[in-house]
Amino acid sequence: MIYVVLFFLAFSLVLYVLLAGADFGAGIVELFSSKENQAITKKTVYRVMGPVWEANHIWIIIMIVILWVAFPIYYNILVVSLHIPLTLMLLGITLRGVAFVFRHYDAYKDKSQVLYDWMFKTASLVTPIFLGITFGAIISGEIIHTISITDYNFKELYIDSWFNIFSILTGLFFASLCAFLSAVLLIGEAASINRKIYVKKATIATLVVVTIGSLTMLYGYFNQVPFVLTFTSNVYAIIAIILSALFLIPLWISIRGGHRILSRIFAGIQVLLILVAALTPHFPNILFTTQGSISILQGVAPESVIHTLGITLLIGGGVILPGLFHLLKSFKMIKILERN
Repeated sequence: MIYVVLFFLAFSLVLYVLLAGADFGAGIVELFSSKENQAITKKTVYRVMGPVWEANHIWIIIMIVILWVAFPIYYNILVVSLHIPLTLMLLGITLRGVAFVFRHYDAYKDKSQVLYDWMFKTASLVTPIFLGITFGAIISGEIIHTISITDYNFKELYIDSWFNIFSILTGLFFASLCAFLSAVLLIGEAASINRKIYVKKATIATLVVVTIGSLTMLYGYFNQVPFVLTFTSNVYAIIAIILSALFLIPLWISIRGGHRILSRIFAGIQVLLILVAALTPHFPNILFTTQGSISILQGVAPESVIHTLGITLLIGGGVILPGLFHLLKSFKMIKILERN
């Protein structure tokens, strides 16, 4: 049953990156647009994501619950050592949600709309950066895992682990990935007269993702980041990166051609390959500390708990996934069955 739990953990991660990533990216695309294009993006985002944006965050909730129930030691290390970026991330999600609602549904339009606009766009950028920073801290090898906390000061324990160049680069990489996903999504949602805007945005975002990703890996390699050193010597990671590079060609062609379906498929494949390359080489040791790597399976919950959790996830998945598919299909977020 442990494999069922791990599957739902990985599955939730993939869906959160894809769906919430595109959600965050909409605000980033809007932020880095001209005033005229911001109005176009704002209107398109309301129409496309308005009915479904709340459903995107269910996946991070499922991830947190799984970690908390099934892998308590791993969960404890993360929420204690990284409580600052995690708190800022949650604050960003909250402020972004508030701004999204009020700038759209506020009955009285006044100057407060300017505040809501900037709150939405800023939180859309800052939140995925802190999400990426959190992951960067997990794999950077800077987390201090010790029971002798009196031997260290607050900065060493709770700031240095995430406030470093590698983690910040990882945060910028994830934010650029979100912008890329959103731009690709909006290609198929915008009116034909506005489609060129998002083709250009997707093209630029692709270049930014590749550039920041390369800088992150180079910095990690030359600064002996444990994750990167293991990554560059793992055959599965290398294969995934090569495939990701090869898929850039059809992705680029589909983006330049403004293809709604193909661009989304290739974008999804890119994200999946990135996650495979990032996680599989080190599994189950996906937490790197100054004392060495820690397995997610260390201190796993009792078998009875895992069994109950696995059954609950199977039942919940049987209820949630068809409902999610129907929701996305109803609001035309899924276009696989439509003509390109």
